[in-house]
This record gives sequence, C-alpha cells and structure tokens, in this order.
Amino acid sequence: MEKKDADVTVIGAGLTGLTTAFFLVKEGKRVRIIEKETRVGGVIRTVKKEDFIYETGPNTGVYSTPELVQLFDELGDRCTPEFANQKGKQRWIWKKGRWHALPSGLISAIGTPLFSFGDKLRLLGEPFRKRGTDPYESVAHLVKRRMGKSYLEYAVDPFISGIYAGDPERLVTQFALPKLYRLEQTYGSFIGGAMKKRKEPKSELEKRVTREVFSVKGGLQSLTDAIAEVIGSEHIHTGSSGLSVTYSEKRYQCSFSREGKEFSIESDYLISTTGNVPMLKNIQFIDPEDATMLKNLRYAKVIQVVAAYRKWQGLPLEAFGGLIPSGEKREALGILFTSSIFQGRAPEGGAILSVFIGGMRHPEYFELEDDRIRDLALKEIQETLNTGETLPDLMDIYRYEHAIPQYEKSTGERLVAIEKIESQFPGLILAGNIRDGIGMADRVKQGYAIAQKIIGEQHG
Repeated sequence: MEKKDADVTVIGAGLTGLTTAFFLVKEGKRVRIIEKETRVGGVIRTVKKEDFIYETGPNTGVYSTPELVQLFDELGDRCTPEFANQKGKQRWIWKKGRWHALPSGLISAIGTPLFSFGDKLRLLGEPFRKRGTDPYESVAHLVKRRMGKSYLEYAVDPFISGIYAGDPERLVTQFALPKLYRLEQTYGSFIGGAMKKRKEPKSELEKRVTREVFSVKGGLQSLTDAIAEVIGSEHIHTGSSGLSVTYSEKRYQCSFSREGKEFSIESDYLISTTGNVPMLKNIQFIDPEDATMLKNLRYAKVIQVVAAYRKWQGLPLEAFGGLIPSGEKREALGILFTSSIFQGRAPEGGAILSVFIGGMRHPEYFELEDDRIRDLALKEIQETLNTGETLPDLMDIYRYEHAIPQYEKSTGERLVAIEKIESQFPGLILAGNIRDGIGMADRVKQGYAIAQKIIGEQHG
C-alpha cells in the first residue's frame, strides 16, 4: 500500500472540491483530492461533437459573488469568462399558446399579459406589507402574500422550474432563495430592499459583481480543467474506487484503490463535497441517528435533451430561453437557447437547444425509454418554436438521477445535523450542494469560505 500524508483531503473533484483545493494550494497547503470518476469537473462537462459545442450538467452560471470574480482573476489567462449577449437578458414565459417576454422593468411589467391587472396594482403596495414571521415559509406562500397569485404562476413557478426543477409549494424561501428571504427580513420589502442594497458601500471585488449570465470560452469544462491544472494532476487521484474513511487520534485516513494499487492518505482535515448518498457510504463513523437527518435531502430527477440544427427554421431565438409554468400542462420544464447567447456553439444559421424534462413536476418521466423522451422533446420544440416537421441533425439524451437538491423544510434538520457532526469530529467538513446553494457561484463561494476557515485555524 502506498501511503501519503496531507494537510487536507478532499473527496470529490467537482467545482466545490476543486475550488476549495485551489485556494488552499495557493496558500501552500498540501492537498489531495480523491475522485471516483476518471476525469475532474463533476457534473460540469463540455461536449464538442460534429459542428456543435454544448454542456451536460450546468449550462451557465451567474457572475454573482466576489469569490467567483477572484477565482477568475487568479486563474488569469488559463480561463476566460464569456458573458451572454443582449439576447441573454430576455427570458420567455409560455402562456396560453405563445411566448411572452418576462418583464425587466416597470413599463414592461405594466404592459405584460403575464400578470393580472389586480396583481399589477397590488405590486405597488409591496413595500408596505408586513414581514413574514414563519422561518419555514414556502416560496409559493411568500410570493402570493407579497405579490399575488399571477406572479407566482407566471414568474416564480417557471423560475423555480428553471433553477431547481422544483415545486415552489415545497421549497423553503430561507434555504432555497436566501437572498430574497433576507431582503424581506432585513429591509421589509423586495422592492425597497433591492433599492437600499444598491446604495450600500461595496468592496472593489463586489463592484465587479455584475449578476450577468456567464459561461467560459471553450465551454464550462475549461474552468474546472484550469483549476485542476493549478492544483496539479499529481495531487488529484481520479479513477479511485472502494473509498473507506476512518478517524483516529484526530486524523483522517482515506483508503482506496486506483489503477490496481492500494493507497492510504492521512490528513488533519477531511472535506466531503459529493452529496449525502456517497458521503454516507464512505464516511461510516457518522452516528446513524445523525445520518438519518442527512438522508432527508430529496433530489429532482432531470432529463436534458440536446437538439442541434445546422440550419434553424423556427422562431428567431432572441432570448436566453423559454420557461414553461406548471399550470400550462406541457411536457417540458423549459428550453435553453445556448447558441443564441454564446458564440461558436453552432454553425452560422444553425442552433443548439437543451430541452429539460422531468424534475419534481414529472419524476416518472425519468423511467421512460429514450425513444419516448426524444418524441416528447421534439414535440415541445415543434409546437412552441414553430419548426414544423424539421428534425434536428443531432439529438442526445442525458439523465441525472440526483440532478438538483431540493431545499425543503427538512433542510433545517440537515443543517443542525451537519453542525453536530462537524463539532464531534474536528477537521471534518461536510460540503457540496447539501447546503449553501446550488449555483456555480454558490459552489465557488463555499469552497473559498472553507479554504479560508482552514487557513485561519492553522495560522491561529
């Protein structure tokens, strides 16, 4: 058995694990990453096929945290962010057989047919409504209380489908949309709070946070590959199997197999970033009662159908994509128009789309055969984007059984259990999308925070 020693062992080479290791390595820490797949990046993967470039897993991120800005700064020329063009600023919402642009300001909000006249008037009173008192209030209840039913049905419901593939009646605002929750709790209003926050002093990094949609030149995999390059391939153990973790004398020992050899890594810190299912399989010394609280996390099952056209003959794709409210009773959650917002993703005059199916709305679709999924996706494209009988030149299907964690009421119990476990085992950190958000910026922010915590403890 080959034995190695490290300051920190990270389980999982997805964006969270890589970011954590990146910032630790920059401070001179000895880090080892253990990854079961033969590549880094986790769910982030860019496919270059024929004349097309597309993503499986996350398709875009939001340039929304100072930590993300700093990460790109430190990566320098290794990786360049690419921001969505003007088309990416518009979102379409499906209502009664056609697409409507989601309002982006007061004038468009007054004229849109998406919201009822009564709710448009009701919105004027939003700054004067009382704060909510239920810390477990659902997103749906909060929106109806402050803005009205039509805003829930034709803005927030499709937005939640696009982000979480989830149900706004079950997602808890405090956990799923913490920024929205804090706006009401801190400032008493969404509208007033947003205005006040814009006036607050910002650091130089915060001033560069644009909240624009971004990708990376060459695809998102270029980001994770660049981070791994800085860390060094010799510190990343891909293709690992049979991982077992033990804790003795305030140190963690990770044993695993790789390329026919047995390895053991001892470290002061152990960071798990892989989600609750593989984590509980590998870290077996966690108390069964606490483990039960970690198991309560539900995941949306999502199917992504990539449809690529060398010559697009449907509606002009002048938007980021289209979202479909649950009340419209269609098969898809939404359709992303990747080639309309980023350059070089399809040939000139062509298009590449991603149709998302399933989620918490239709979990049963995950079990359908590929031919049935193709038929569903093609029907959605033809009927909503007016492509007629035109067939795509390429059509690929990707299934994600544990696609997106659902931050429901059980999240509170899970966070308490995580805090308890980490206090019992100094140096153990349970991370990843089991807490702190699901977006790419959330993952980078968490990784940076973990790295700073460890650096502070070791220097203290």
